[in-house]
Amino acid sequence: MTSQARQDLAVLTVPAFNDNYLWVIHDGVHAAVVDPGDAGPIQETLAEHHLTLSAILLTHHHADHIGGVPALLAQGSVPVFGPRNDGIEGITQALGEGERMKVPGLDLELEVLEVPGHTLGHIAYVRRTPGAHWLFCGDTLFAGGCGRLFEGTPAQMADSLAKLAALPDDTLVYCAHEYTVSNLRFAQAVEPDNQGLALRMKDASERRGTRLPTVPSTIGLERGTNPFLRYTEPGIVKSLMEAGRLKEGAAPVEAFAALREWKNVF
Repeated sequence: MTSQARQDLAVLTVPAFNDNYLWVIHDGVHAAVVDPGDAGPIQETLAEHHLTLSAILLTHHHADHIGGVPALLAQGSVPVFGPRNDGIEGITQALGEGERMKVPGLDLELEVLEVPGHTLGHIAYVRRTPGAHWLFCGDTLFAGGCGRLFEGTPAQMADSLAKLAALPDDTLVYCAHEYTVSNLRFAQAVEPDNQGLALRMKDASERRGTRLPTVPSTIGLERGTNPFLRYTEPGIVKSLMEAGRLKEGAAPVEAFAALREWKNVF
C-alpha cells in the first residue's frame, strides 16, 4: 500500500440540504470539517478524496451545523472543537475569544473570535498565515449579508461584524449558506448607487445560473458591498429614512437594527 503525499492546505466546498455549505480543510491526507450539519456529504467527500478525518470544528449550536457530528464520530473518534458558551454537548475542546488552536493532523493554526448575534456563543475561526487568510464564520457574516438575530442584540451583531470587517482585505470568507443573490438584491434596494454592488450582483447571478458557488468571498469585497458592514454610509441611512424605518439623528446601532429588521421582511 502506498502512502499519500501531503499537499498544501486546501478547502473543499461540500453542499448540503437546500443551501448549506460544509467545509473540508485538507492536505491530501488528513481533513478537518467545519460545521458538518449532515454526515453523508462529508463521508462521500472524504472517500472521494481518500482523506482521513482528524478533527471537527463547530461555530454554533444550530442543527444544520452540528447534526452530522454523531454519525461522523461513530466511524472513529476525533477531537471536536467548538464554542465554550453555546450549549453544544460533546465538545472535547471548548474555545473562546483570542485562543489559538492547532488542528490535529494538519499544519494549521487557527485563532478563535467570539462573534455573538446569531447565537449568543457563536465563534469564528481565522487563519492568519501570510498569503492565506481564511475565515470560517458560520452564520455571522454571509456573502452580501449577515445572520438573523435569533439570540443576540443588534449591538452584539454589529460589534461582531466590525471585528470580522477588520480582518485583511484578502481574507477568504467561508460562510455557511448560499444566500448571496437574495442578499445582494436587498443590498441594491438600500444602496442603489453602489456600482461595485451592481457588478457583484451580475457576477453572482451568472455563477448561480450555472450552479456554481458564490463563496468564498473576501473581506474586501464585503466591506465594499455588504450593507451590514456599511450601515453608517450616508446612502444607506438615507434609504432607511426614506423607507420610514429610521429617524433623523438616530444612533448608528439603530440604523443597523433597522436594516436587519428590513431584511427580515424583504
